[in-house]
Amino acid sequence: MQSVVPMIWVPRRGKNGDIESGWSETLLDRYYFEKYVLEVCIATLERGGVTSKIDTYQFFSAVEAWGIPKYPDRTVILPPGASLTQEVSAFIHANEACLKESNCWLGTWIDPDTGNCYLDITTIYTCLEDARREAISLSENSRRKIVALYDFKNEQTVYLARYNRE
Repeated sequence: MQSVVPMIWVPRRGKNGDIESGWSETLLDRYYFEKYVLEVCIATLERGGVTSKIDTYQFFSAVEAWGIPKYPDRTVILPPGASLTQEVSAFIHANEACLKESNCWLGTWIDPDTGNCYLDITTIYTCLEDARREAISLSENSRRKIVALYDFKNEQTVYLARYNRE
């Protein structure tokens, strides 16, 4: 059975000013964005967090790399039960310029101890020591402290020694 995807056919002006007909790109773009946000939310709930690019909708894979928040003061912490789709969408819109920078990704993480969901602008390092050093430096110059990095290959949180959890 074939599925039918409804589209809106709208007139638009061509380069010479004549009216042309075509599918509404803005509507299609909005639907792709909403689909991406939903996929981020589902993956976050299923896996406890994800890292993805907002301009390509690409999810970061399990390779030898470490992620940290590039702008710790922009991190948003959501309580359990928050409307994740609305909050992720709002976070992307509020931080779009930063999220489109080179090596900046949308990061989500659910703290297993509290159930809080963290949204941040993640940057990725291929060297653990570089990631650790940058996390400590950013932490010293930000209001929000970075307590951990994310190890993509082993899919686990790595806590920084100076902020060990007890």
